[in-house]
Amino acid sequence: MDYKDRILFIINPKSGIGKQRKVEDAIEKYLDKERFEYEINYTKYAHHATALTLAGVLKGFDTVVAVGGDGSINDCVKGLVSTGVTLGIIPAGSGNGLARCLKIPLSIEEAIKVINKGRRLEVDTIKVNDTVYASIAGIGFDALIAEEFSKTQTRGFQPYFNLVLQHYPFYQPKEYLLEIDGKEIRTNALFISFANSKQFGFNTEIAPKAELDDGLIDVVIVKKPPLPMVPWTAQLLFFKNFDRSMYVTSYQTNKVRVRNKGTIGANIDGEYVIFQDDLEFSIIPHSLNIIIP
Repeated sequence: MDYKDRILFIINPKSGIGKQRKVEDAIEKYLDKERFEYEINYTKYAHHATALTLAGVLKGFDTVVAVGGDGSINDCVKGLVSTGVTLGIIPAGSGNGLARCLKIPLSIEEAIKVINKGRRLEVDTIKVNDTVYASIAGIGFDALIAEEFSKTQTRGFQPYFNLVLQHYPFYQPKEYLLEIDGKEIRTNALFISFANSKQFGFNTEIAPKAELDDGLIDVVIVKKPPLPMVPWTAQLLFFKNFDRSMYVTSYQTNKVRVRNKGTIGANIDGEYVIFQDDLEFSIIPHSLNIIIP
């Protein structure tokens, strides 16, 4: 009897396409069942996907497919780093930053067809204190918007953009002390991103030079542009040359520390997370296999 790869689908039922029958029907219709056997689990609470992923690894699944947004995907990533078990993605979030960066189709049918082909890329992940992520983390204004967005019931670009418009005029840049390659960098910033992939989501590229498999963290320090310059600066995100802005300074490194006393909020792949004292970012090279087109 020929061996079939075992796939565990982990679906966030609150995501945009997480409605049970729609996804289940698509999996049954489009997945190559001559090559794969599968099981479907649904998340029932915050970060449940991590527990389901860890259980799937122990059960011997070859691939875990995250059906959800960047936060749900990263919950699965936490259980897969350095295990050798592969991550598949069916994008179902608002920004879908990692999926867009990897050029994974946003339709369920096409994303499943990518899984059928099974082409894999070995990528880095980033460790920050006691957690890991695959795409982008940020502090400052970025974290504030993530916190406020988590309180809303609606998803998509427009609610996110509305929060930016609401808070930007009144947000005061903060002073940060970073250690990069043994050098101290003191700066006032609107926000600072620590990127493994290029974009936040919605096709906005905060770190155009970032590559998922280059062994580097792209540290992007963003000053606060005056209001008249905001439209010009923001459009650079969509034209993939944000790093050319006079308000942006970028570094590439494999380790960075943010000196901090007390609590500090961060946006970790779309999720608002509170840390205590210093933040220490370090690359974990070639630690995750992802199915790509």
